[in-house]
Amino acid sequence: MATAFAPAVWGTTYVVTTELLPQGHPLFAGLLRALPAGLIALAVSRTLPRGRWWAKAAVLGVLNIGLFFPLLFVAAERLPGGVAATLGAATPLVVAALAVPILREKPSAWRFGWGMLGVVGVGLVVLGPSAGFDLAGVLAGLGGAAAMALGVTLTKHWGRPPGASPAAFAAWQLTAGGLFLLPVTFLFEGAPPAIDAPAALGYLWLGLVGGLLAYLLWFRGIALLPVTSVALLGPLSPIVAALLSAVLLGDTFGPGQLLGFALALAGIVAGQFSTRPRTERTSR
Repeated sequence: MATAFAPAVWGTTYVVTTELLPQGHPLFAGLLRALPAGLIALAVSRTLPRGRWWAKAAVLGVLNIGLFFPLLFVAAERLPGGVAATLGAATPLVVAALAVPILREKPSAWRFGWGMLGVVGVGLVVLGPSAGFDLAGVLAGLGGAAAMALGVTLTKHWGRPPGASPAAFAAWQLTAGGLFLLPVTFLFEGAPPAIDAPAALGYLWLGLVGGLLAYLLWFRGIALLPVTSVALLGPLSPIVAALLSAVLLGDTFGPGQLLGFALALAGIVAGQFSTRPRTERTSR
């Protein structure tokens, strides 16, 4: 449940981006979501990487934060009708595929099937006849899903070094991702946009809750749970996004969307269980 908090909070990104943040600055939004939260966590944890973990933390930070954040904001801005959420829901399928060569896990038809069901459910919830397809937005959504999937899989593969708390581990990655975004943001977007009170509130929410707290719980969950189970929590993001659109923006749900909710939730819950017998798990 604690790990599920992260994708649920990330589901607020879509409404915050479209309703509170200045449009046309996805890199700046990603920068403010990552770097301040990372520096705060770094100051609190007072723990720096050692040895090879400098390079590993940089790689994970770029994949999980530096690439994923701006691609997420680009997709959220350019893809109406929840198309971005549907593309992001494909992350568990990519994780299931990467777990075979990287983690040496046997292919799990059980979790892959429930992951497919989750994508179908999300599609029924957020896609409608007015959904638009923008090529740059679609590529950004797919790229974000791939970056997150590889980052999650490598996070599980490398684990967390001894002596590093979940807060320190999150701090390294948020800081590395933010430092990666710093020159890229000013190179491609120039001067920062004007920030009014609603935008400041949106950035604070995305940085402290959607960034620092959510990633602390997310990385902790990756260490404790099977990586595919963690990835299958991803469809919570578009489900929360759709619910917020209904509550805050007046969207309504039809029978197909209600069916999609049921399918997506079934995929999330069923994917947390394994079909392997207990004796096999305990012997390892």
